[in-house]
Amino acid sequence: MKAPITFAIAGFGSRGSTYASMADLYPEKIKVVAVADIVPEKVQKAKELYNIADDMCFESAEEMLAQPKLADVVCICTMDRQHVDEGVLALEKGYDIVLEKPISPDLDQCQKLLKAAEGTNSRIIVCHVLRYTAFYNKLYDLIHSGRVGDVVSVTANENVAYWHQAHSFVRGNWRNSKESSPMILQKCCHDMDILLWLTGKTCKKISSFGSTRLFRKECAPEGATPYCMGGCKAKDKCVFDAEKIYVTNEGTGIDHTVSFMSEVLSVNPTRENIYDAIAHGPYGRCVYMCDNDVVDHQVINMEMTDGSTISFTMCAFTEKCYRYIHIMGTGGEITADMKSNIITVETFGQPKEEIDVTLLSADLRGHGGGDSGMISEFVDMLINEEEPNHRTTSLGRSMESHFIALAAEESRVNDGQVIDLDEFRNK
Repeated sequence: MKAPITFAIAGFGSRGSTYASMADLYPEKIKVVAVADIVPEKVQKAKELYNIADDMCFESAEEMLAQPKLADVVCICTMDRQHVDEGVLALEKGYDIVLEKPISPDLDQCQKLLKAAEGTNSRIIVCHVLRYTAFYNKLYDLIHSGRVGDVVSVTANENVAYWHQAHSFVRGNWRNSKESSPMILQKCCHDMDILLWLTGKTCKKISSFGSTRLFRKECAPEGATPYCMGGCKAKDKCVFDAEKIYVTNEGTGIDHTVSFMSEVLSVNPTRENIYDAIAHGPYGRCVYMCDNDVVDHQVINMEMTDGSTISFTMCAFTEKCYRYIHIMGTGGEITADMKSNIITVETFGQPKEEIDVTLLSADLRGHGGGDSGMISEFVDMLINEEEPNHRTTSLGRSMESHFIALAAEESRVNDGQVIDLDEFRNK
C-alpha cells in the first residue's frame, strides 16, 4: 500500500483525536482525510487541525460509513456498544480497521464481527496499546529469555487514581455498564491481554470479587448536594469536588494544565467554559449521587492450564494512575513499576539488576509510548504488506482478554463463583 496511509476517524473524542494526532508524528506515513462525530464542535476542530474537506466531515460514524470508501483505514473510536455494527459496515466497504477496545461487551456481537471479517482482506487491529510499550516489551524479552525460569505466579495492579475514577467511571461515559461495559472489561481488558501475552499462558479457571465501595448515595457526606457548585457544604473537604479536579488541582486542573479530562468537558477548554461545564453538565455532579453502577475495586484470581497462577487487582483508590507487576519464576523474580519506569530483575543467587525504561525509548507519552508504537507498526505493516507479528492484536487474539474479563464479571456478580473458561468460551 502506498504512503501516506489515509485515515478516517469515527469518533473524535479522547481516543479518536489521539490516533488522528499520529499524522503529526508521522506526516510522511499518515494523512487524516475524513472525520465523523455527533458533536459538531469536535468535527470542526478536526477539520481545522487536519485541513479536512467539507464533504469529508460527517455527523455520525454511520453517515460516514454509508459513503463509498473514503480512506485506507477507519479508526473506530465510538462508544463500546457501537463498535461491532460500525466494524461490519467498515468491512463491507473494504476498510482496514483500527478498533478501539473493547470489541464489545456482548460476546455474540464479538462473534458477529469475527464472522464478518472471515474471508475479507481487511486488516483489523484492536487497540491493546500496552503491547507496544518499551516497558512491557522489555518484560516480554526478560521472561522469554529464561532469566527467571518458568513463571509460576504473577501479581499485577492497575491503579486507576481517584480523579480518573471520578471522571471516567462515576461521572463519565463509562459509569454505567448497561450503556457501556463492565469496568473490568472496559478498563482492564488491556491488562488481561498483556498478562496472557507476557506469560504465553492460557487461563483455565477464574474467580473474582469486587463492588462499588464508595461512590454510593449512602456514602455521601453530610451537606452534600447533587452538584458540586450547587451550595455543597462538604465541598471544601471533598477531594472529588469537581472544581478541584477540573480547575485548581495541580495535576489535572485547567489552572495548571490542559489534561485529557479538560478536553472532554470542552473541545477548546478555558477556565470560563470549564466552570460552565461543571456548573451545568454531568461532570459537575456529586460523585455520590450519579447513575453509576460499575465497581470501584475488583480482584481476579486465575488458574492457568499449566497450574501457574495470576492475581490481578484494579482499584480506584490511588493517588496516581499507573500499573505495576511482580513476576515470580522457578529461577528468579521481576518487579516492574510504570510510575518509576524501573524494572528490577533478581535471578536467584545473582546480583540484582535495575533497568531504567526511560533509556529504552525516546517517547513514553500516551500509555508509555504504546499509542504511537501501535499506530506506527500497523501503518508500516500496511505500507510494506507485512504479515502480523507476535505483538499484533487481531480480533482473535483480543477475544481471549474479553473472555477472561467477562467471565470475571460473571463470577463477581455471582459471589465469586469459579468459572471454567472452556465452558465459558463455548457458551
